[in-house]
Amino acid sequence: MNLLRKKKILLGITGGIAAYKTPLLVRTLIKSGAEVQVIMTPSATDFVSPLTLSVLSKREVYSTFTSPAKDHDTWNDHVALGGWADLFLVAPATANTIADFVHAKSNSLVTATYLSCTCPVLLAPAMDLDMYAHTATQQNLKKLAANGVEVLPVGDGALASGLSGKGRMLEPDTLVSHIEAHFAKNAPLGGKKVLITAGPTYEPIDPVRFIGNFSSGKMGLALAEAAHQTGAEVLLVIGPNSLPLQEVPFEVIPVVTANEMHQSVIHHYSDVDIAIAAAAVADFSPQQKALQKIKKSNGLTAIPVAPTPDILAAMGELKQSHQFLVGFALESEHGVQNAKKKLKAKNLDAIVLNSLEDAGAGFGTETNKITYIRAEKEISYELKSKNAVAHDIFSAILQDLDQ
Repeated sequence: MNLLRKKKILLGITGGIAAYKTPLLVRTLIKSGAEVQVIMTPSATDFVSPLTLSVLSKREVYSTFTSPAKDHDTWNDHVALGGWADLFLVAPATANTIADFVHAKSNSLVTATYLSCTCPVLLAPAMDLDMYAHTATQQNLKKLAANGVEVLPVGDGALASGLSGKGRMLEPDTLVSHIEAHFAKNAPLGGKKVLITAGPTYEPIDPVRFIGNFSSGKMGLALAEAAHQTGAEVLLVIGPNSLPLQEVPFEVIPVVTANEMHQSVIHHYSDVDIAIAAAAVADFSPQQKALQKIKKSNGLTAIPVAPTPDILAAMGELKQSHQFLVGFALESEHGVQNAKKKLKAKNLDAIVLNSLEDAGAGFGTETNKITYIRAEKEISYELKSKNAVAHDIFSAILQDLDQ
């Protein structure tokens, strides 16, 4: 699971041969959406170029307490560096640096930052097999773990000494997986499954025409991204759309008709903890689909229709005690009154109201203005981007789940 978007990762590199892997690590973290600030011990600069790391991270790399400037040296504030980060990863962590951490030595920018940082610390040891197996090293690692440092395992294989055994620093992709697992474990929805429906449904009249609506699916996608960033395992069931879904870090099930969406939702619904029905499902579908394009000259005067499945009502009927179900209501008049009726009639825990009376809300826009409604409360929000609205909705849901 990729939870690294906008996460601030402080990477401390110490003087071991495994430092050669860190440019790829930085590149992978940046590609995953993280911000990366690199700090190094002076000896680490013998193994990997600060310039390379600076180009990849798009930030200045620090290896000493001061940096030369035009008129005077500038202070590289280890306290500010530690306060900036969401996570401090030390990779590679040599036996020497590990010992310095244990004994609270402030003899390098990396060790001083470790002593002053308040964020979680992950340690990726790297050394020869005898150094790693030594009683003193193992005791030091146990002491750091007892102090709250997350000590990662080492790899087993060829070492720089020519020997083979335990002591290799984990590969960059594996380190990133550990970082993602850390954030997932500590995220508000870590371990939860979230189902979101989005977009319109198209109910075919003939091979080229359909009954549909102007929903873009943007609000549903924003909700899926917000759920994923909050640590959840996400399933997005979405109708026809033109959104960039090729590389999203969660499962997407594309559907076309209301029947297809209904089948997919019911199939997965029992496994989820939270469900948000943001899709704009067509209310009616033609009773019969013409096999050929209907000609205007044929003089069609009516299209017999039948109701589509009420997906939200079915979810309300099947809802289990541990599940939290949220619906959407797009209204053009009497918004709160109609939304509350829907909340009760469909056995929802909450409903999100957006009104066509509000400029910038509704279908096809980049913004939305909502009211989050439960039986006992209403929370109204200002007009915001749909990404911001999605985070507001999940903040409200999390508050309700904590009560």
